[in-house]
Amino acid sequence: MRPIRPATVICATAATAAAALSAAPAAQAQAAAPAIQSDNGQVATALATKLGTRSAGSYLSGGKLVVTVSDTGAAATVRAAGATPRTVARSGAALNKVSSAINRSVKVSGTSWGVDAASNQVVLSYDDSVTGSALAKVRAAAAKQGSAVRLEHVAGTFRTLIAGGQAIYTSSARCSLGFNVKNSAGANYFLTAGHCTNIGATWWTNSSHTTVIGSRAGTSFPGNDYGLVRYTGSVTASGTVYTYSGSQDITTSGNAVVGQSVRRSGSTTGVHSGTVQAVNQTVRYAEGTVSGLIKTNVCAEPGDSGGSLYSGSTALGLTSGGSGNCSSGGTTFFQPVTEPLSAYGMHVF
Repeated sequence: MRPIRPATVICATAATAAAALSAAPAAQAQAAAPAIQSDNGQVATALATKLGTRSAGSYLSGGKLVVTVSDTGAAATVRAAGATPRTVARSGAALNKVSSAINRSVKVSGTSWGVDAASNQVVLSYDDSVTGSALAKVRAAAAKQGSAVRLEHVAGTFRTLIAGGQAIYTSSARCSLGFNVKNSAGANYFLTAGHCTNIGATWWTNSSHTTVIGSRAGTSFPGNDYGLVRYTGSVTASGTVYTYSGSQDITTSGNAVVGQSVRRSGSTTGVHSGTVQAVNQTVRYAEGTVSGLIKTNVCAEPGDSGGSLYSGSTALGLTSGGSGNCSSGGTTFFQPVTEPLSAYGMHVF
């Protein structure tokens, strides 16, 4: 049996699972991957922890990390870390208050919201399913917050994208493998979407359920969107992402930064690239609300759930859901990979 590699986004089919089992030369993958930006991610995460609500987020501009601040002391801290401070009108505390107000007042599926650091606003988005009285409520909630909120319509509908493409199968669903991981004892597991692992406990490489990969060891959805499966079958795990023209070795994990170039590998649509548009986003799917997500303009379609979001050799996220498709484009949300790694005591390899 050839090794299973991390595949990509949103639940998948059987034929692709077999394809994802073989490795390809690292040189091919390296040529196809974006530049690694893990240093910016590390600096942004460290500054967010240190500054707390004195910052309202960060983003990349011209390749440089810009960190929003609300006072001169915070600006000095940012400069000392080698980043560029930008003083904004609304602090992190002020925008958190706005986000909390939206969370209380907008109980409508098909919506998402979070801080846009570049504009120093909370962006409240709604999809095509939000109409009539529901849309009126969304608009009223946005208007109540004045210029602190920007209302945006997103084409399509936000969905968790469970349907056909590649890689891993349970009794009643198909999803994509995200990243292979190990615990401190060296046991092999893989991460995928929690809305996938909620559905089934045993996972196979094919739709006929003849080759077992492993059994569910943990699941978290809604709230989060990640799940953990332990290898129990004869399949060998590989620390790479299948790129459909080769493979990309994954050696570390990190946090996404707004403006960062990223790639997503998925069983239905293959590899697509794009940019991180926001972090710490909340989405109300029909199945439940998930918070803390990465928002991107990378397209995805049903069959990609659970798959890999990465930048170079750095693992960033697991495909959660979104709207649109890879013909017209769309918005896709990802569960940050650092959260399940910490929760389950795992590391990529």
